[in-house]
Amino acid sequence: MFSPLYINYPSWIHPEVFPNVPVLGIIRWYGLMYVFAFATAFIVLKQELKEGALDSPGHKTTEDDIFSFIATGIVFLLVGARIFSTLVYDSSKLYWKKPWLIFWPFDTVTHEFTGLAGMSYHGGFIGGLIGMIVWCKMHKVPVMKWIDAMCVAIPAGYFFGRLGNFLNGELYGRITTMPWGMVFPRAKAYESFSTSLEWVQAFVAKCGMTLEMGQVLVNLPRHPSQLYEALLEGVVLFLLLWFLRKHKSFDGFLGALYTIGYGVVRFFIEYFRQPDSDLGFRISANGSKAIYENTSLLNISTGQILCALMILGGLVLMLVLYLNSKKTQQ
Repeated sequence: MFSPLYINYPSWIHPEVFPNVPVLGIIRWYGLMYVFAFATAFIVLKQELKEGALDSPGHKTTEDDIFSFIATGIVFLLVGARIFSTLVYDSSKLYWKKPWLIFWPFDTVTHEFTGLAGMSYHGGFIGGLIGMIVWCKMHKVPVMKWIDAMCVAIPAGYFFGRLGNFLNGELYGRITTMPWGMVFPRAKAYESFSTSLEWVQAFVAKCGMTLEMGQVLVNLPRHPSQLYEALLEGVVLFLLLWFLRKHKSFDGFLGALYTIGYGVVRFFIEYFRQPDSDLGFRISANGSKAIYENTSLLNISTGQILCALMILGGLVLMLVLYLNSKKTQQ
C-alpha cells in the first residue's frame, strides 16, 4: 500500500494547554513558551554570572541584577514587537490612523478580549536592544559586556518561542512535496487550493494524497518552518555562541555575531516560510504574487529585507568595535 509523503498536523495539539477546561482554558502554549524562554535566558545568564562574564570594576553583579536586566528587556521587547507588528506588517494602516489601538486588547467590532495578537521579531529586537542599553546606563555597567551575555542566552529562549508558534499551528511555511511536509489545519481556512487546477492535481499525486469524491478544495502540505527556525535560529545559534563565549576578542563581538548569524539564517529560512498574504513579496523578480511558493531566489519578503539590514548592521558594528579594540591595545 502506498504511504503518503507528508505528515498530518497532530490532532491532539491545541493552542490551549487545557482545552475545554473552565478557567484553565485561557492558558495557551504560546504564552507558556514565553515563560520557558525567559526562564531559560535567566538560567544561561546565571551561569555566565558564575563565570565572571558580567562583573565589572566597582560593580558586583547579583542574581537580582540579572532578573532586573531581563525584566527591563522583556518590557521593551514586547512594546517594540507590538509597535513594529502593527505599523509595519498591518497593511490596513488602521494603527497609523488610530495608534491608541496598538495596545488595545479587545476586538474593535465584537469587543471580545483577543490579547495583543501580532508580534514582530525585528521590532522585539530593536525594543529589547533599547531596553538593555537603558538598563546598563542606569546601573552604570558596560553595555557591550552585558549585551554579549544576553545574546548568548537569547537563542536558547528563542527555541521555545518558535516551538510555541508550531503548537499554535501558525507561521507555517510554503507548500512542499518533501516527505516531512505537514498539513496545518489553520491553513485550510486561509489558503486551500482548487482541485480543478492541473498543477494542484500533480502536486497531490506526488504527495500521495487521496481526494474524496467531489472534493473542491484541498489543504496542501507545507514546510514546518517554525521547527526550522527553532532548530537553526535557536539550538544551532545558541551552541555557536555558547562555544565562543569564552573566546571573544573584544566586548560586543558576541552581540554583533548574534545579529549577523540570526540575520543570515532567518534570511534563508524566509525562502521556506510563507509571508503575510496582504504583503506578499516586497521585491518580485518575476512578477509572481503567489506567496505559497517561491519560484526565484530574487523574490524577497519583508523579513528578508529586515534581515539584510541586520546583517549589514552587525558587520558594521563588529568592524567598529574591532578597530576600537585595536586602538585601545596600542
